Amino acid sequence: MSTVRREDREGGVRLLTLDRPPANAIEETLLGDLSAALDDARMDDAVRALVVTGSGRFFCGGLDLSAARADDDFGRMLLDEFRDAHVRLLTMPKPTIAMVNGHAIAGGLVLMLACDYRLGLDGDYSIGLNEVAIGASFPKIAFEIVRLRLTHAQASELLLRAAIYPASEALRLGVLHEMLPADAFEETVLRRAAEMGAYPREAFAHTKTALVAEAATRVEAQSPEEAASDIAVWVTPESLAARAAQQAKLGKRPE
Repeated sequence: MSTVRREDREGGVRLLTLDRPPANAIEETLLGDLSAALDDARMDDAVRALVVTGSGRFFCGGLDLSAARADDDFGRMLLDEFRDAHVRLLTMPKPTIAMVNGHAIAGGLVLMLACDYRLGLDGDYSIGLNEVAIGASFPKIAFEIVRLRLTHAQASELLLRAAIYPASEALRLGVLHEMLPADAFEETVLRRAAEMGAYPREAFAHTKTALVAEAATRVEAQSPEEAASDIAVWVTPESLAARAAQQAKLGKRPE
């Protein structure tokens, strides 16, 4: 069963729902399912716009640090599956809208930022890029997405303070464009998606390609040495200890 559910709505809008309880955490299966769903939507002329959301109380809780894997396997996931899925989303020639229904932490916030337009539920949930606090490094694609979407000041606060914020801070931090009440949330998101999907598709694709091209090119140009240095951060003694403490805090068994 796929961890990414697909549902077609009016106006050529396809809804992709991350469905990997309890936190829709990112691992190899979810990344593969997401890539396949994005490829299908890209090739389907009936799909005019994509909405990405999560099931339950999470949009996406970030990388699944509890999954048992060797360091080499984890590095390969970051370099290959994580990069490829996010490049597909960032460069999708059709409008992509994040429907942020709940917690969006670390890699989950990066996934949300990869979407063109981001609307959030006005509610009690958390957002943040806390990778530094748990001894994690950002792969190249994550850096490029954050730098593309946010001002330098916003990116610096999120990346270097590495805090978890209430969703009420999302507009100030630039990670959401709008926050909507529960009774109008889904209807408004789908309407915005249909509106953007109704634009002439060639004009939209041409403009979006120009907008993201430099970021995508930098990702493609990353050298093996640069990629290896990203992965090396994950296995320093302090980084391993920080993640073990984080997992203990969450009631999970350390790696």
